[in-house]
Amino acid sequence: MKNIVKDLIDVVKASDKLSDKLKQMFENAINNTFTTTIQITDRDDAFVLTGDIEAMWLRDSSAQIRPLFYINSDEANDLIKKVIKRQWFSVEKDTYANAFNLTASGAEWNKYDITDHNPWVWERKYELDSIAYIMQLAHLYYEKTKDGSFADEDFLRVLDILVDQLILEQDHSKSPYYFERPKAWAPSDTLRGGKDGTPVGYTGMSWSGFRPSDDSCVYQYHIPANAFAVVSLRRLAKVLDELGLVEHTREKMAKLADEIEDGINKFGIMDDEKFGKILAYEVDGLGNQLFMDDANVPSLLSLPYLEYMDKEDSLYLATRKAILSEKNHLYFEGKAAKGVGSDHTPVDYIWHIALSIQAMTSNDIEEVEKILRYFETTDAGTNLLHEGFHKDDPTEFTREWFSWSNSMFCETVLRYLGLEMIKKD
Repeated sequence: MKNIVKDLIDVVKASDKLSDKLKQMFENAINNTFTTTIQITDRDDAFVLTGDIEAMWLRDSSAQIRPLFYINSDEANDLIKKVIKRQWFSVEKDTYANAFNLTASGAEWNKYDITDHNPWVWERKYELDSIAYIMQLAHLYYEKTKDGSFADEDFLRVLDILVDQLILEQDHSKSPYYFERPKAWAPSDTLRGGKDGTPVGYTGMSWSGFRPSDDSCVYQYHIPANAFAVVSLRRLAKVLDELGLVEHTREKMAKLADEIEDGINKFGIMDDEKFGKILAYEVDGLGNQLFMDDANVPSLLSLPYLEYMDKEDSLYLATRKAILSEKNHLYFEGKAAKGVGSDHTPVDYIWHIALSIQAMTSNDIEEVEKILRYFETTDAGTNLLHEGFHKDDPTEFTREWFSWSNSMFCETVLRYLGLEMIKKD
């Protein structure tokens, strides 16, 4: 699959806007993803490893192949379609799971989890963003190719199940989902309020057990994931409308998206003495709001990247200022860099994914180029991107093989060079 990205490598290497170091990092990062993590199966679909873990996350697999949307070739389109096929095959096995096995091997992250078990499932942390991601990949594929053949009978049947699940999770008291991890390494590794999560009130938003970091929510309405769901529901419904498919499902999707957005506007905005009106990260519908932002996407910082709101939206700009300040307990400033980290990694560890998002949501060229310099100087000499690195010493890092981070860096470079995702009019 190395040749599939050759044209992008050539474009990057020919640019006079990038240092030789960044060009080498781009080549290494994009080749790493497309030669080490993707396996075509006997089902003629594509299983995408996250990297150093032998499992496919719905979220990571969607993000890892984003560079393919900058390539105009049948081979790239075919690979995207194969990933879609695999995602929807997997999610049907368990619509609440976040990560899956290549076969029904019974391999699990933790076999002692108190939840429903399935031999196809690597981990069963319910994350709303997982569903939003696979919907996004489907609508982006159609927008790129105008090929509606992915939306076959199986796809539409599973889609209806997923939409009904998102509707059900507007009132979590009716949910069949439960999860508890005995002897969890941290409170965030299991639902914090017991196997059913912390108390919630009705908001119109859809419940999520865990964040995109795989850490449990403090309050179960995760604002970035709900915002992402709004975009994915509307865009995929539009695709189905163009294809003349499943009107009843489209109607449910449109209604749900409106209800979620109304919930975000009613419950997800908070008043801050310093920054004014800003978006909360999580809420419970009972009056509690949490402000922070985590490096993993969807994040508050990523909302323009996810096309939920504009970079220049006043609410976003105020929220962005708060994210990149001491108000966010996961914002770190050090000798090597400054940026957003995650509760999933140690204190003072900045994530390359967050730096990529910060660059792609900025209208300040000086900010973008400063982040590009951070990439050059925080790779610990590996010419690859990592999960988190210490703010003062980037030779201290987590996950040498983390393909989501590599792909996000590649997309950042492509956007810096002025390339756009290919979409057919």
